[in-house]
Amino acid sequence: MSEDDNNMEEYPTEIHDYLAAFEKSLGSVDEMLKTMMSVSRSELLQKLDPLEQAKLDLVSVYTLNSMFWVYLATQGINPKEHPVKQELERIRTYMNKVKEITDKKKASKLDKGAASRFVKNALWEPNAESEHTSKTSTKGKKRQ
Repeated sequence: MSEDDNNMEEYPTEIHDYLAAFEKSLGSVDEMLKTMMSVSRSELLQKLDPLEQAKLDLVSVYTLNSMFWVYLATQGINPKEHPVKQELERIRTYMNKVKEITDKKKASKLDKGAASRFVKNALWEPNAESEHTSKTSTKGKKRQ
């Protein structure tokens, strides 16, 4: 028997696709961790502004806690009843705060001067039109 046949006997065939996808995901996580660990944290943080540093720290701690969640599940412990659940919720709260700050930075700002000029020029002014018509009527009289 080949090694794959032995592995197939250890778990139900229905979950083979799920396990294959899980293995592929673990490989992606491993590659990402190797990439992050190849650069020292201080070097990485020097290249980032404070908001980006906060995002990096939040993603890192969320990832670690998520991996711990998976570890608990594989050990037969219900992670929903473990303090890691509250920690993940706390981290999500901070992630939302950082997202709000980022969204506020991206939001367009109102140029009050331009807006007031736009509104002033767009509105009809009765005095200005009567002056305009009187000027054109006097010009017409002069030509005659």
